[in-house]
Amino acid sequence: MFPRYRLVGYCGYPGAPGQGRLGIGTLDDRAAEIEKKWAKPYAGGREVLPVLELIAVTVHASPGPDGLYRGRTSPSVIDDHLAAARRHTSLLLLNIQPGRARFLDEVKALEHWLAEPDVGVALDPEWAVKKGQVPGRVFGSTTGAELNEVAAWLGGLVTKHHLPEKVMVVHQLHPTIVTGESKLKSHPGVAMVRSVDGIGRPGAKIDTYRRIVERTPKDVHLGFKLFFSEDVDAGGPLMKPAEVLALKPQPEYVLYE
Repeated sequence: MFPRYRLVGYCGYPGAPGQGRLGIGTLDDRAAEIEKKWAKPYAGGREVLPVLELIAVTVHASPGPDGLYRGRTSPSVIDDHLAAARRHTSLLLLNIQPGRARFLDEVKALEHWLAEPDVGVALDPEWAVKKGQVPGRVFGSTTGAELNEVAAWLGGLVTKHHLPEKVMVVHQLHPTIVTGESKLKSHPGVAMVRSVDGIGRPGAKIDTYRRIVERTPKDVHLGFKLFFSEDVDAGGPLMKPAEVLALKPQPEYVLYE
């Protein structure tokens, strides 16, 4: 995957504009927009691979029947997004907001699609809470050991099905959301990306990026997230592609919400 490509994309859920730009309009329009609007500015000497990041497991404020504070999207929604990704030669990432569920359990539940060559995962640990905690009332978290567990399972899936390298994104709003990151290690067949998701003015976002970079093992790739509304509402402006590519090290995944 790297260093041939730079991944650039949108996240969201169909019919839910508040969860990201991918949920606005049609999937074909959004995929085409990524290709036309962002491919050239983000190339920087690489091929840009468009990404559709679907929220496949959505956190909820209520426990639900199983008490896990999350809901899984329907197979037909995932199938629609995979079909759109293939029409536009893009990568589909399945985003997981686990609530009280375990990341590994939710990843395994998506095995049907992860066994495909052009599907990866994106883990959202700010929504990973413990027993007795309620998502949205506290920041969730994860550990390097838990992430290694997921990566090892994905690597096994790659070997089993003779797949190309599988992308595993870990979204991180704040440095404290992932602990024990020094234990993160390389897993054959898996490209792990740590995406820095700080919201706000460019200076604050860049500061968060630098702090997380300092704590990121060399085998882990870096990503950067931009928010069309929240970044501007927090004092913006929205960072330009040239400003994002000026970050050191240069992000290899750029996501817009």
